[in-house]
Amino acid sequence: MTIEVGTEAPDFELKDNHGRTVRLADFRGEKNVVLLFYPFAFTGVCTGELCALRDELPRFENADTQLLAVSNDSIHTLRVFAEQEGLEYPLLSDFWPHGETSRAYGVFDEDKGCAVRGTFIIDKAGTVRWSVVNGLPDARDLNDYVKALEAL
Repeated sequence: MTIEVGTEAPDFELKDNHGRTVRLADFRGEKNVVLLFYPFAFTGVCTGELCALRDELPRFENADTQLLAVSNDSIHTLRVFAEQEGLEYPLLSDFWPHGETSRAYGVFDEDKGCAVRGTFIIDKAGTVRWSVVNGLPDARDLNDYVKALEAL
């Protein structure tokens, strides 16, 4: 079950595509967070979504907001993917324990073994302020994120 708007966002500690530890709690009181779950690196819809974010990065990552993208790929896969696609924002690995963070947010598909397309906007206090969850084949509309961020 997906976590609801108005609830405290589950904290997590994941490695990024450079092997650095990233904790949601580190942004509390400092930045809003756009937390984006996607199924797998190197797949068509995921690559399209992440490259669209890359192309519009200042709208999603700035002095007030941090973009974090999470998949169930290994950090090694994410490193190559980020280099190949020129992705400069953190790609976090929810590889092991497999899907633990995705499950905490209610976006892990047990049958497929990966996260579905879930996005959560978390305010500086750590509260989920907006979310959208799409099925595996359905891309998200980035303009919806912008509207939600502007409402904070």
